[in-house]
This record gives sequence, structure tokens and C-alpha cells, in this order.
Amino acid sequence: MTVKKKAIIVSLSVSIILMLAKFVAYFITGSNAILTDAAESIVNVIAGSFAFYSIYLSTQPRDENHPYGHGKVEFFSAFVEGILILIAGVIIIFKSSYNLIYPHAVSKLLEGTLIIGITGLINMVVGLYLINVGKKEHSITLQADGKHLLTDTYTSVAIVVGLILIQLTNIIWLDSLLSVLVGFYIVYSGYQLTRGSVGGLMDESDFTLVEEVVSVLQEHRHNPWIDIHNLRTQQYGPEFHIDCHVTLPYYFDLNQVHREISQIDELINKNGVRRAELFIHADPCLPACCHYCHMSECKVRAEAFKKEIIWTPEIVIKNKKHFDNELL
Repeated sequence: MTVKKKAIIVSLSVSIILMLAKFVAYFITGSNAILTDAAESIVNVIAGSFAFYSIYLSTQPRDENHPYGHGKVEFFSAFVEGILILIAGVIIIFKSSYNLIYPHAVSKLLEGTLIIGITGLINMVVGLYLINVGKKEHSITLQADGKHLLTDTYTSVAIVVGLILIQLTNIIWLDSLLSVLVGFYIVYSGYQLTRGSVGGLMDESDFTLVEEVVSVLQEHRHNPWIDIHNLRTQQYGPEFHIDCHVTLPYYFDLNQVHREISQIDELINKNGVRRAELFIHADPCLPACCHYCHMSECKVRAEAFKKEIIWTPEIVIKNKKHFDNELL
């Protein structure tokens, strides 16, 4: 069993147990705030089940129908989880708003407070565990599930504080008010998760990865690498793809071009950057490149070297060679 599968099974099992515990707390107390937490736990279980399937699917090898693998399903999983959180938050807001106008009695809040406090602590531990594994395995699904559990932890803390205030003040409507506030926070969390997953599905650029790649290339640049541009990144679950254009001396033969491109691939994958599959297009140099080319022994140089162009993310993502005056 892979590390990712083990992590999601732990998450799903814990979510089921905690969901049952929270509903027990609700039936004991009749508290809307506790019902809010219990309802979110249903989302945890549903999302965890879907996440388990997406983890299973994303680890399947590439095939003829999926030449880039099945990793994109993790973004879809995170999107579904975000939508479920949004729906749960909206339902909680409406339900609690009604009870804010028409309050009902609550009881045994001490027992309910203890149960919610314990479940919140467990969710925090499991959430941090999932985020840690997700970052190591580059799994969007695990990170999304972990952040969801941390959201659940924050709501549990807020509910515990609210329940304590109710016991101290005996103001019953505080229960529904607290539930409404927590509902808005849940909606906001669902929006953030949905927004991130949509960005992944639409191949939104990972600027952190771009910065890592550009930093390595700039620090270890070779003289024949005259220019790098049109650098783009994509993520397919745990797999990363990078493509770019590299300007090389036009008189290099195919073996030399292949050697330089292979060195770029090896450099990126051995210097702390996440493992990635690279597609590199080689461009021949032009006379306009001479004034920033480091090839001092070049026999066809048309112009003396003037100044090196420092590669930055803002420069290398542009789809053009960098001999424009504004870049010098």
C-alpha cells in the first residue's frame, strides 16, 4: 500500500468515527452549533470517500487513453470537496438563521463541549498529518483533505468557546449566532478550495515551481545556454511537466544540442526542484543575441559581449528571445 493510500484510509476512518461522535453530542444537547460541526463531518466522510477513489486512480500507470497519467483527477476531487463544503455552509447558515429567530432549548452542554473539543483535537492531528504527506507526495487531494480537517478543527474550537459562553451567560440565542458565523467561515473555506482546484484544472501556472526552476538555471547556467524563454509548467497529480525554449549556438550539431538539453533536464531534477518531466525546444541563435552571449570562443560572433541578461520568472515566461532593449 502506498503512503498516499494509507494516509487517505486513516483520514476516512477517523472522519467516520468523529462524525458519529458529533451526532451523539448533538442528540445529547440539541445544540445548533454542534449540529453545524456534525453536518460538516458528513462532508468530511463523503469527500474522504471520493478522495480515496481519486488517490487510487491517480496512482494508476499511464495508458494509451491517458498518456499524461491520471493525476488530473486529484484537482477534480478537490473541486468536489470544495463544492460539498460550500453547500454544507449554506445549509448551516439558513438552518441556524431560522433558529436564531425561533430559538429552542439546549441541554447537557458540558458533555457536548467535551466531545466537540476532543474531536477537534483529533482532526487537527490528522489534518496536519495529511498536509505533511500531501506536500511530500505532491498530492493536491491529500493537502485539500488536510486543510478541510483543519477548517473543521477551527470551527470546533469556535464552537467550544461559544458553548462555554452559553453556559456562563445562559444566553441561548448565542448558540444559533455562533452557528451562523461558523457557517460563513465554512463557505469561505469551500470557496478557497474550489478556486484552487479550478486553477489546477485550467493549468494555472505554478509560480513557485517556475521560481525554483529559474533559480537553478540562473545559478548553474552554461555558456551555450544563450537564452531561455516560453517556460511553462503543468501539474498532473504528483507529476510535474515543464516545457521551454532554449537558444543554443546555431552551428551546434544534433549531438551537441542533445547533450546541452539533457544537462538542463538533469540539472533541474537533481538540485532540489521537484521531479519533473521536461520538454525542451531548441532555437538557433541570431546575430541580435551576440551582445549577451557568453560564448567567448565563438567564431561567428557579430557583436561583442555587453551585458548578461539575468533570468527571472518574469523574463523566462515570455514567448520571445530576450534581445529587446527593455530587457537590457
